[in-house]
Amino acid sequence: MSNEKEKEEVEETSEEDTEEKVSKKKAKKYEARIEELEQKLLETESSLNKELINAKAESTAWKNKYYEAYADLDNTRKVLEKDHADMIKYRAMGFIEKMLPMLDNFEMAFKTISDDPKIKNYQTGFKMIYRQLTSALTEEGVEVIEPKVGDEFDHNTMAAMSTVPGEEDNKVSSIYLKGYKLKDRLVRPAMVIVTKVEEKKQEDSQETVENKGE
Repeated sequence: MSNEKEKEEVEETSEEDTEEKVSKKKAKKYEARIEELEQKLLETESSLNKELINAKAESTAWKNKYYEAYADLDNTRKVLEKDHADMIKYRAMGFIEKMLPMLDNFEMAFKTISDDPKIKNYQTGFKMIYRQLTSALTEEGVEVIEPKVGDEFDHNTMAAMSTVPGEEDNKVSSIYLKGYKLKDRLVRPAMVIVTKVEEKKQEDSQETVENKGE
């Protein structure tokens, strides 16, 4: 009876050991599987992060290209608008350039002094036409550049035809032709003669300054 009981106890212990071994084996298998899944998860996460970074970089690149294209388009639009505005603003430029010789001829005719009644009548008629022309040009935004004798020479609005001796350099000595501007654009500079101090006078002036300094 005692032997049978011991035998049963041994069998029970053996079964328990077997079950424990099986459980440990399963546990190790599960642990290995879990580690494998965790590793795959990390790799997937890393891959997704890289793809996300690449996607963000690509998105930024496309945004930059869009902004550049938009800026180019905006600049082109502004240039075209300015060109169109300038075309309207200065549309009379070519016509005015053709009119200048006529105005010059009128002004030359006005300088002619004669007692002949016919010539005086012609001059009166010319003056009426001249006033009408200049009035129309003024309405279009034309300004006359008419320097006076003694004015400082301005290279922006004048052109020197020649020089004459004078007490100072770069002073207007006489005016040959008036200049004209269309709004803020020069059509023709005033044609003038300017003064230039002679070399000897410059030396004398320099000596005078030096003597005064002593």
